Amino acid sequence: MRAEVLTPFLDGLMTRIADYHLASLEPGQKTVDYLSEESRRKTTDLSLPLEGNGPERVLDDIDEFLRQCIKTNNPQFMNPLWGGLNLSAFAGEVIAALTNQSMYTYELSPIATLIEKAIIFRMMEIIGYGDGFGTFTTGGSNGNMLGMLCARQSLYPSSSHGGFDGTKHVAFVSAEAHYSVLMSANVIGIGHQNLIKVACDSNGRMKPESLRDEIQRAQQNDLIPFCVIATSGTTVRGAFDPLSEIAAISHDENIWLHVDAAWGGSCLFSSKHRDLMSGVELADSVCWDAHKMMGLPLICSAFLTKHKEVLGGVCAHGNAAHYLFHEDTKDVDLGRFSLQCGRRNDSLKLWIAWREIGDAGWAEMVNRYCELGDYLQATVQSHPKLEMMSDRSWSNVCFRYVVEGHDLNELNVELRARLIREGIHLVSRSNILDDVVIRAVVANPLVDESVLNGLVAAIVRHGDEIVAGVPAQF
Repeated sequence: MRAEVLTPFLDGLMTRIADYHLASLEPGQKTVDYLSEESRRKTTDLSLPLEGNGPERVLDDIDEFLRQCIKTNNPQFMNPLWGGLNLSAFAGEVIAALTNQSMYTYELSPIATLIEKAIIFRMMEIIGYGDGFGTFTTGGSNGNMLGMLCARQSLYPSSSHGGFDGTKHVAFVSAEAHYSVLMSANVIGIGHQNLIKVACDSNGRMKPESLRDEIQRAQQNDLIPFCVIATSGTTVRGAFDPLSEIAAISHDENIWLHVDAAWGGSCLFSSKHRDLMSGVELADSVCWDAHKMMGLPLICSAFLTKHKEVLGGVCAHGNAAHYLFHEDTKDVDLGRFSLQCGRRNDSLKLWIAWREIGDAGWAEMVNRYCELGDYLQATVQSHPKLEMMSDRSWSNVCFRYVVEGHDLNELNVELRARLIREGIHLVSRSNILDDVVIRAVVANPLVDESVLNGLVAAIVRHGDEIVAGVPAQF
């Protein structure tokens, strides 16, 4: 970009960034202008020209994207397990893209390597690991896969060289575990059928006695248990499996225990909620997403293990890369502990945000989100047309609109569809057993009691209109 174009371009870009953020502070803003995929495709210029449009058109394209995108920083965005905008972390994201570091060697990312190591060691300290190591990953799904790969490597140290016959090996997960465990079973080679789902209690927590029964049943059928994946913060209910009891069973059977704390790991900052993960220090590995409750821009996720040598064995393919890795830096280069080669600097934004607010700031955030979850639950329980669908311990709130004489699943599916088309309050639709539920997640610093009151009012209004046969009008 020419020098005379650069300054006005950057000024225009910064104006748009500021306007995007400030709009989220205005009450009543739409989160998305709903259009079907077909309509959006027909009305948007997506062509890639043979001759470039030039830098003058770049800001126009940015305007179009910002106009059509979902405003995930809006407080009414309560659909997935993330939301909001941390400006300090956003600054780190910009600088990471600007400097374009790749995290495989110290030589190419010196200060970034030290920053990532500092965060890994601090997160291990918070978990309770006295020793070990870790790596930043592409998310909790990748972290769960690494946990299962480490379980295999621990049982068969030569498997990364000689291969692995997974047809007789089984892993155990909560019946409400994240779907990524199926991907992990596929990639590692045990297949979906060798992933055994363990029954949960009425609150969505894995039952330790059922885990023991499933392990014994597998052994009686000449199967080889090699991994247990417990969940700290399930996707729908936000349930936390009882880690101390699960760890005792896993260790009795010499089975690797991995904890999927992608969603719930942040509870470890809070003295009030830390007990939800009591016993996590007994696990062999943990994954923890900072891009979820901690509010970092996607992607920012860590995999941590107390067995550094096992992780190194899983990632030993890097030893063949003589053009990158050398003997004198084998204890320094992060690429020796990652499945990726080129890997962006995701640790900078977390380091900047952490240094801004500290452990105390994260703890205050966790406590506030859980208090808002309590508030929404109390509001639901006090309303005659709403009912809670599960007990809760985290900031997930699962409920539904109820009225006699109607199919409640069909009613709530239509209700949520109307919310989406209205484009203000975005919440997810999930299932608990056979029941359709509306799930709101508090994970955005702009959410407050007024936002939750607005959500409840919108849900009741749409439910009443559906029951009265009023057509949707958007």
